Amino acid sequence: MSVRPRLLTYLCYLAMMSLSLGLNLSPVFLTTLSATYGGVDGLTQEQLGRLGAIAFTGLVIGILVTGPLADRWGAKPFAQLGNGLIGVSLLGAAFAPSYAWLGVALLFLGMGAGVLDMILSPVVAALNPTRRAAAMNWLHSYFCVGAVVTILVGTLALYLGYGWRAACLVLMPLPVGLLLAFAPLHFPALSVEGGRLRLRTLVKRWWFVVALLCIALGGATEIGMSQWLPAYAETSLGYPVWMSGSALLFFSVVMVVGRMAVAAMGTRWDPYKVMAWGCGSSVVLFVIGSFSPIPSIALVACVLVGLTGSCLWPTMLAVTADRFPDGGATMYGALGAFGNVGGICMPWVVGWVADWRDLHWGLAISALAPALMLPLVLVLRSRKSS
Repeated sequence: MSVRPRLLTYLCYLAMMSLSLGLNLSPVFLTTLSATYGGVDGLTQEQLGRLGAIAFTGLVIGILVTGPLADRWGAKPFAQLGNGLIGVSLLGAAFAPSYAWLGVALLFLGMGAGVLDMILSPVVAALNPTRRAAAMNWLHSYFCVGAVVTILVGTLALYLGYGWRAACLVLMPLPVGLLLAFAPLHFPALSVEGGRLRLRTLVKRWWFVVALLCIALGGATEIGMSQWLPAYAETSLGYPVWMSGSALLFFSVVMVVGRMAVAAMGTRWDPYKVMAWGCGSSVVLFVIGSFSPIPSIALVACVLVGLTGSCLWPTMLAVTADRFPDGGATMYGALGAFGNVGGICMPWVVGWVADWRDLHWGLAISALAPALMLPLVLVLRSRKSS
C-alpha cells in the first residue's frame, strides 16, 4: 500500500488537535477544579500548578517511551495508541471522584498526548522533506486550533452550567474517530535510507545539546503563560470567569496566526531571526503583562505572548531536523521531551512563586525562559553549518 501524503498530513493536523485537548482543557477550569476537589478552602495554587505538571510529566513519559520504539516498529501503532489513550483518559477525567484520581487521569491523558507529540512531527517532516520549517509551523498551528476548540467547549460548558465533566465527554469523539481513521493508512519511514544517528551520538554534538536547551526554554515560554492565564486574569486582574477563559482562547488564536504566518512565509524568513525576535518580544510582553497597573493592558500583553512565542517550539524542531536529517524518531523524542520539561517545570514554579509572593510575580518569572533562549538561538545561528 502506498503512502497518501496529503490525506495523512491532514489527519496528522487533526491528531495535533487531539493532542491539544487534554493540555488545554484543565486551565479553563482551574477555579472550578479548586472548588470541586478542594473542599471549602479550595486547592492551593501549588496544587493547581501540580495538575499541569502531572499532565506534562505524562507527556514526557509518552515521548521518551515512544521515540526508540517508533524507530523499530514504525509510526502507525503509536498514532493509534496516542489517540486511544486520550479518548479513555478523557472518560476517566470526566468521572474522577477525587483529586488523586483526577491526577491519574491527567497523567494518562498526558501520556497519550506525548505519544502523539513524538510521532506527528517526524511523520509530517518525512512527508514534507523540502519544507520542514513551514510544515512544522503548519502542524503545530493545529495544536493551537485544537486549543481554540477546547477552550470554546470549556467556556461554553461553564456558561451553560455543565462544567468539567460534560466538557471532557463532548471532546471524546475526536480522538476516537482518529483512532479509526488511521487504521487503513500506510505511514512513511521516519529516517533516511542510510540509517539514523543514534541518540548517544547526537548528544555528543554541542549544537544538538544547545538545541535541547532552546526548545526547553521555548516550551516554558509558551506553557508558563497558557497554563496560568485564565486564573491570572480572574484572580489577579479581576475579570469574570467567562472573560478569563476567553483570554486563553484569544491566546490560542494569536498562536494560530503566528505559526501560520511563519509557515506561509516558508524559506523567505531566516528561522533563527524569527525565533530571536520572538524571544525578545516575549520578554517585554511578560513584564508588561505581569506589572502593568492597567488590567486591560496587562491582559492584552499576556495574550500577545501567544503571538510572539508561537514560532519558538516548531521552528526549533525544524532547524534541528534540517541540521540532523538522519536523526530519526528518537531525535524528535529527545527534542519533544526537553520541550515539555518547560511544561512540567514552569507552571509549577509559577504556582510556587505565587504562593510565596503573588501571581503577578509568579507569572513574571516565566520571562526568564525567552530571555535565556535569545542568546542561545543567536549562537546556533552563527554556527548552523559547523
